[in-house]
Amino acid sequence: MANPYRITVICLGNICRSPIGEAVLRDRIAAAGLAGQVSVDSAGTGDWHIGQGANVKSITTLNQYGYDLDHTARQITPSWFADINLALVMDTNNYADVAALIESSGAEVDLRMMRAFDPALSGIAEPDPALDVPDPYNGTLADFVTVLHMIEAAADGLVSELPLRVS
Repeated sequence: MANPYRITVICLGNICRSPIGEAVLRDRIAAAGLAGQVSVDSAGTGDWHIGQGANVKSITTLNQYGYDLDHTARQITPSWFADINLALVMDTNNYADVAALIESSGAEVDLRMMRAFDPALSGIAEPDPALDVPDPYNGTLADFVTVLHMIEAAADGLVSELPLRVS
C-alpha cells in the first residue's frame, strides 16, 4: 500500500510508554492482518532522550511478554503531522502539547488518548486524567507491567476499529 494509515504513539520522552505502545500496536496490527495497511511509530514531546534506546524496564517488560522492539527515541515536531493520521497520546499533558503542535502545523490529524480505546473506559470524554497512562519512568518493573496491560487493553480496542479507519 503506497500510503498506509499512519499512527504515531506519543509520550514525554519516547523511552517508556510510547515505545511500549508502538510494540504492542505493531503486534496487534500484524495479528489482525493489517500490517500492510497501517504503520506505527512513536515519538516524545521532549528532547531529553533523542537518540537513546528504550528504557531498560520497558525492554525487559516487552521481552517478558513476548514483544519485539528496535527503538531509538525521537522528538515529534509540527512537520510530522502532514503524514500522520492518528496521534495517540499517553496523558492529558501530552494531549495539550500535541494539540498545540498540530495547530501550529496546520494539518488535520485525529488526536486521541491511548486509553480512550479501552472498551472498559468508554464514555469518558477526552482529554480526561482518568484516561492517563501513568509515566513509569521512576517506577518499578511492576509499574511498567501495569502500563503494558493498560496499553494492551487500549490497543485491542483500537485494532478492532482500524478496518473502519483504513477502508
